[in-house]
Amino acid sequence: MNSRRTAKAAAAIRQVVSSSILFELRDPRVRNTTVLSVEAASDMRSAKVVVSVMGDAGAQRLAMHGLNSARGFLQSRIADELGLRHTPILNFELSQGVKQSVAVSRILREMNSDADEAEESGIDDQADDGGGTPTRVPDAQAEAE
Repeated sequence: MNSRRTAKAAAAIRQVVSSSILFELRDPRVRNTTVLSVEAASDMRSAKVVVSVMGDAGAQRLAMHGLNSARGFLQSRIADELGLRHTPILNFELSQGVKQSVAVSRILREMNSDADEAEESGIDDQADDGGGTPTRVPDAQAEAE
């Protein structure tokens, strides 16, 4: 199977799984879940579904358990919608990308607030000659003349 066909099938699986989670799945554990991507195997016998769950670690754990419980339902929806020769077995994986981006944003905000506090207290990170004007380093060519 070529990679273009696999990529198109993965996109179709992502669409079916995403809409089924949003509109058809009635499990209260699966809330605030977003399907980020689907990676299908070349033989279409398995597919890895990468999801993001908003909430704390407990909510994420519950959502993953709910998704694993609903795996058969989601696979039947894929079989009904896509009509593939082999319905892929779904494996769910929790993405840490959103969690990491929130942590990076928090660190950057803290650094920005620390820089603002340092500026207000009169601490200057930039070195200068005391005259308020930047000092110029002579060029190597000018020294050679």
